[in-house]
Amino acid sequence: MRPIRRRRPPKSEERVHGDLQGDRPSAWEMVYAIVRRIPRGRVMSYGQIATLLGSRLSPRAVGWALHGCPDGVPWQRVVNASGRCSTERLPDIPLGLQRALLEAEGVRFKQSGAIDLERYRWTPVAAKRVRTKPRSVLRPGAISPASRARRRD
Repeated sequence: MRPIRRRRPPKSEERVHGDLQGDRPSAWEMVYAIVRRIPRGRVMSYGQIATLLGSRLSPRAVGWALHGCPDGVPWQRVVNASGRCSTERLPDIPLGLQRALLEAEGVRFKQSGAIDLERYRWTPVAAKRVRTKPRSVLRPGAISPASRARRRD
């Protein structure tokens, strides 16, 4: 008996980044919504945005989305993981434009051409890590300071 061969869909039918079924907003619209929230003078990385999207898009696909973004989306506020501008290689974006726009917002570049991500990276409030470890770990049978105070009363 021969194994059943599955027909591979033609290239035109294959799923491409951001093409998802349902009523959810497109992944690219979600990228634009995140980027619109980045404050002036702050930046995010392509990978950071991909992570916020639950990895629905790769960091590279986030870049593709921003390359064709609508007016009003501050695309210049997204940099690569090294804190560098990735638009320098694109023929339709003037050389140095992203850097000039960021510098106009108060972002300072190091001599190496990178941004200090420790200083300028923006993390949305909802995405900040929640403490998962308790502040103090009690050994079994120990009384917490709060319980001790209630016993005195």
